[in-house]
Amino acid sequence: MPDGMVGVAATGVIDLETGTPMRTDSRMLAASIGKIFVGATALMLANEGILDLDAPVSRWLGDRKWFSRLPNHKTVTLRHLLHHSSGLPDHVHLQRFTAEVARKWRRGENPFTPEELVEFVLDLEPLFAAGKGWAYTDTGYILAGLAIEKATGRSYYDEIKKRFLLPLGLKMTEPADRRSLPGLAAGYVAADNAFGFPRKTIGTDGALVWHPGFEWTGGGLVSNSSDLARWGFALFSGKVMPGACLNELVKGVPIDHGANGIQYGLGVGIYVRGRFGPVYGHGGWIPGYCSSLRYYPEHGVTVAFQINTDIGIADDSTPLMNEMESRLAEVVISAKISRRQTAAENRHSAQFQEGEGRK
Repeated sequence: MPDGMVGVAATGVIDLETGTPMRTDSRMLAASIGKIFVGATALMLANEGILDLDAPVSRWLGDRKWFSRLPNHKTVTLRHLLHHSSGLPDHVHLQRFTAEVARKWRRGENPFTPEELVEFVLDLEPLFAAGKGWAYTDTGYILAGLAIEKATGRSYYDEIKKRFLLPLGLKMTEPADRRSLPGLAAGYVAADNAFGFPRKTIGTDGALVWHPGFEWTGGGLVSNSSDLARWGFALFSGKVMPGACLNELVKGVPIDHGANGIQYGLGVGIYVRGRFGPVYGHGGWIPGYCSSLRYYPEHGVTVAFQINTDIGIADDSTPLMNEMESRLAEVVISAKISRRQTAAENRHSAQFQEGEGRK
């Protein structure tokens, strides 16, 4: 809420087999919501003069042996990567990547380094010239993470811990860089999922059956709804970065010219004309988990939720996520308006009583 009040609710179960109830402090993989942290980190580094968003990415990655094989390597900038306007293919949706994940997921360690993820798109034709179109690509965010680490000389995860997680007290949010993540709810995927993962994401040892670390700066965090909502509120209400930086963060490029005027900023999805006014935020999917974070600037309200299944959601066969986003926004914004009206009525009553006393 605009006054900082946080409301949290949980329903359903953490584990279908045991029937253990879902808790408000249960955690799930936040998936691509993590891109907001990447955009915010890059923008703050640019504000400090450490990065230049409009410089060629070759400034930081040009010495890599594979760089000349990267589509649009001569012209792509960091801003292009963050806006998804780089023209790079997305390794996540390449059949070769899906096959390799299916082959390697049983390994105990992370099966792919960031540079190995980039290798999936090397020598491919660009989708379009850099800056001349829009196409969502996790590969671009992996490259942005590599550039951040080269420019700072520090790990990306250390950067977001120092800048955001610790100062904002986001204690339920941390890197998803290992199989054992305390408090993680079991997730459930379709039996015929493309990666060949087991139906349940948690094994008998309580750890993930596959390593989440290969997502990295494509998402790369475990969190819960309360932390996500507090992060969105702090960021988009201007408590994290200077106003000029925030304006830059939500300055988007068009991806949809339909009724909502959908745009994409620096790691932020933007609905210019949503039902409740403009909307900033991001959705997230990773096998077994779906997440949503939405901030409504006209109301000062942030809503986040997570679900521990992707069945019917990952393939868009159900409108569940969109319906939940709309309904939760309606409930929370209505409650905010009601609280404001009640407060106004109380003030009016107090003023009336004071007037009666003077009379």
